Amino acid sequence: MPNERLRAVMSAGGWTYAALAQEVEVDPKSVERWVNLGRTPRRTTALQAARALGEDVHALWPALRQARPARAISPELVALYEQRADIPASTFTDLMAQARERIDILVYAAVFLHEAYPRLNELLTERAAEGCTVRIAIGDADSDNVQARGQDERFGHGIESRCRLALMHYRPLTGSPGIEVRTHGTTLYNSLYRADDQQLVNAHVWGVNAYAAPVWHLRRHETGGMFDTYAESFDAVWATATPVREEG
Repeated sequence: MPNERLRAVMSAGGWTYAALAQEVEVDPKSVERWVNLGRTPRRTTALQAARALGEDVHALWPALRQARPARAISPELVALYEQRADIPASTFTDLMAQARERIDILVYAAVFLHEAYPRLNELLTERAAEGCTVRIAIGDADSDNVQARGQDERFGHGIESRCRLALMHYRPLTGSPGIEVRTHGTTLYNSLYRADDQQLVNAHVWGVNAYAAPVWHLRRHETGGMFDTYAESFDAVWATATPVREEG
């Protein structure tokens, strides 16, 4: 059956099949099938389309309300570590060394990487020279959220100092082709370390330093899964972050 709600919303907003297709990066024939045949797009595509149209996604596609079958373990979960301290630093750096397209790092400080692997900047520079896009987002030491985290972890001004130290470590990379460093002041729920379709997610637990919190290793399995949820979170933080300039 045709999706009359979708047809009406598109008509009211002046949307053509081609315009909406371009917005959500699908073929116009797909949009036509959504309208005329009542097809339901993938959840992530449906969410993009609903945002563009300014409409509730479930109002447009009620079928998306149906719960997915429960799974004991996500197929994207490669490994689960009880705490970050259990993981050798080489696990992080080996992941980055394998990257061919993208390396994303979202942390407040994570100075343990440079301390355990002093060649980290060289590694990132080498990957960028081979065509990787490298994005590094570290905490703004003066932001309210970083300072609040110090209080939450009972570490006081220590985390602010670590953020300033992280900036000292990463600043030499500014201006390097393919590498960008930014500072952010967001509430950090997880530290993220991404290399192409693999990602280490260090959960943050109130009152616990990140080294004692769990880490899960994800590998992208399908569009719209756990991996993409964290990848989209990185992009959202990155959009708010401030570029670090070269020292003059």
